[in-house]
Amino acid sequence: MLGDVTETTEAAAPVAAEAPEAAAKDSRGRSRIHRAWFVAAVTFVTIIGAAAFRSLPGLLIDPLHDDFGWSRGTISAAVSVNLALYGLTAPFAAALMDRFGIRRVVAVALTVISIGSGLTVWMTSAWQLMLCWGLLVGLGSGSMALAFAATVTNRWFTERRGLVSGILTAASASGQLIFLPLLSWLVEAHRWRPAAVTVALAALAVVPFVWLLLRDHPADVGLKPYGARDFVPKPAPVPGAARRAVKVLLSAMRTGPFWLLAGTFAICGASTNGLIQTHFVPAAHDHGMPVTAAASLLAVIGVFDVVGTIASGWFTDRFESRRLLAVYYALRGVSLLFLPMLLASSVHPPMIFFIVFYGLDWVATVPPTLALCREHYGEDSAIVFGWVLASHQLGAALVAYLGGVSRDVFGSYDMVWYASGALCAAAALMALVIRRRATSPVPAVA
Repeated sequence: MLGDVTETTEAAAPVAAEAPEAAAKDSRGRSRIHRAWFVAAVTFVTIIGAAAFRSLPGLLIDPLHDDFGWSRGTISAAVSVNLALYGLTAPFAAALMDRFGIRRVVAVALTVISIGSGLTVWMTSAWQLMLCWGLLVGLGSGSMALAFAATVTNRWFTERRGLVSGILTAASASGQLIFLPLLSWLVEAHRWRPAAVTVALAALAVVPFVWLLLRDHPADVGLKPYGARDFVPKPAPVPGAARRAVKVLLSAMRTGPFWLLAGTFAICGASTNGLIQTHFVPAAHDHGMPVTAAASLLAVIGVFDVVGTIASGWFTDRFESRRLLAVYYALRGVSLLFLPMLLASSVHPPMIFFIVFYGLDWVATVPPTLALCREHYGEDSAIVFGWVLASHQLGAALVAYLGGVSRDVFGSYDMVWYASGALCAAAALMALVIRRRATSPVPAVA
């Protein structure tokens, strides 16, 4: 009986594989765009909508301090909880996508983000900020983390994976670009509550697009993954999502590349989300720069991040990922060492140069890091990358908190800029230590 089922399945695969070939032609026999690119486009728009909330924390530190009298350390602690949960949820979200499907997990995550952001309008105590912005938005955003992009890339593409991962990573920066100027204007003109409502509505507005347009697997529409020679049947749902995520972690922890990737990505998070995204606006405001001007500079970082990340994806398809990471971290560290000398009450050419330079390097580290996960961990790479991303967010959470404490204690952010520059130099050296895998990836964890 089992043999009959196997033969039937194998016989059906070529038939299923023939259907997409016919579907990929129009009435004149010309090739049409592969459905995978439309799925990537929907994923891009989804991440843009979810990225709205990531534009807000740096804009809220001073207004919440003024309205409630909370210390910057307390407010930064809530941001820290958000960033930590963003990372720790990611590997479980990747496993949940294997169990329940991408569409369901992402739709629920966006709804949780909307609820968490909307409820902040009625908060009166710091613990409520921790609950709404820290817990709810952190959990929702973790399910919308880069593990989502990794899962879509792995399922729908066998070619151009570096380019696609770069494009989807850039979506987060595009969301920042779109929403930062608007949110900074809302905070300046109407205080922070309308900005929080805008974030809630933006996340909620994406849910219908996800539910109607996103598909879990190419087999759902009778297609092969882009670039694949053979039809790939849709895998059966994987039960025990949490158990599998933990098993994959325990297996990966026995390998050296995991610790090096986790360490470098922790420093990546510390020097981007934890430092610049959270503290650049209040640091610039300390030097007399208007909030709207500082937020606009972050938006410009978003513009060049799109260019840098897509270019990094292109480079990842052609050059060794270890060396790319080393170059990215070294250049980022040098730029951070110069930042304390560039902050002023107005925007001047050296600051513009820093913004452009830093923007090109913002998350350019993601495509080569994801490529190294695929190289070493094969079918488990999305979950492993989720754990590596967890280290990214833990690094971001630590520096987001310490940055606020440093500002309270020393009266400036200078110490944090210099320390982050030194950490980036260490990350460059760690990237070079990662060895290339000479054999096939480790087998998937059942």
